[in-house]
Amino acid sequence: MSAPVPVSDPGRILIIKPSAIGDVVHTLPFLNLLRRRYPKAHIAWLVTPACAGLIDGHPQLDEVILFDRRQYGLAWRHPLAALNFVGFLRRLRRERFDLVIDLQGLFRSAFFAFETRAPVRVGFSNAREFAPAFYTHRVPVHTMEQHAIERYLAVAEAIDCGRSPVEFHFPTKDEDRARVRELLTANRDPHVANGYAVLLPGTNWPTKRWPAGHFAALVPILRERFHLPTIVAGSPSEVELCSQIPAELDLTGKTTLRQLVALLEGAALVIANDSGPMHIAAALGRPLVTLFGPTNPTRTGPYDRPETVLRLDIPCSPCYSRRCSHQSCLQWLTPEHVLTHVRQQLPRNPLIP
Repeated sequence: MSAPVPVSDPGRILIIKPSAIGDVVHTLPFLNLLRRRYPKAHIAWLVTPACAGLIDGHPQLDEVILFDRRQYGLAWRHPLAALNFVGFLRRLRRERFDLVIDLQGLFRSAFFAFETRAPVRVGFSNAREFAPAFYTHRVPVHTMEQHAIERYLAVAEAIDCGRSPVEFHFPTKDEDRARVRELLTANRDPHVANGYAVLLPGTNWPTKRWPAGHFAALVPILRERFHLPTIVAGSPSEVELCSQIPAELDLTGKTTLRQLVALLEGAALVIANDSGPMHIAAALGRPLVTLFGPTNPTRTGPYDRPETVLRLDIPCSPCYSRRCSHQSCLQWLTPEHVLTHVRQQLPRNPLIP
């Protein structure tokens, strides 16, 4: 346990965790602990617009501060972008936060923490890019074989919030669930509304992507062997990839983040690569098979659900490389490997042989 950070009933608190989707999901237990410890505090979260849907309207949050990375990244060459960035920094100071926690651990996020001028600024002692220089208090954490959530819990413990319970609360509303029901019932196949498998073939690294052809091979077998019609889902940038999978329903690019959560809430099964939506499904406790190749599931896998992970133990994995000439770690994972794992993950159903 790290030395406690002297925090005296802060009235205004800022969490800095801009991205990505999986990282934002991993931060939800931290938010829950923070709110439980300081029920009357004003809690804000600095996040990118692409991830804001996961926390916008969250009952445990009072404010969402958007950091438009694309726009502000042009500040050095566009006067208007520079002016907007200066305004963003001024806003951080005007907020007069008492406590700022940087869970991103990079130069930029630490600089934002410093710009708030908060009297207590907490971050990881081994954060990258000289980030610790901007903190008033540094929490030692392990990075090699420790899950991201465990690192965040170490920070929570250091600021007197404890480490449990580990709970994931999403801001999904009834209207999000109603919209998903509309999408399901609009499909010509009536069985989709009665139980379905969600396929999530997208990833942010090409090397983390199980072949689309393998996903496609699952579709008829899931229906025939497990009585599960399939839905393929993803972001608008993944439309072309997902079009290669002949699922009963393609919702790629047709849901908001909150609607995606609602879709996954009702899934009888989720099959996914190492991706942000996979972490949503894991947090929701859905039956899950997640495919790992170049990354280490101990560090970035579904939290506290190692039984859902399927990977090949080959010498070059994990390599953490975004480029690979052979991608053996995933190419050699066959659809039958996945289907065997599916049977282990699904609850016993008399309809399934």
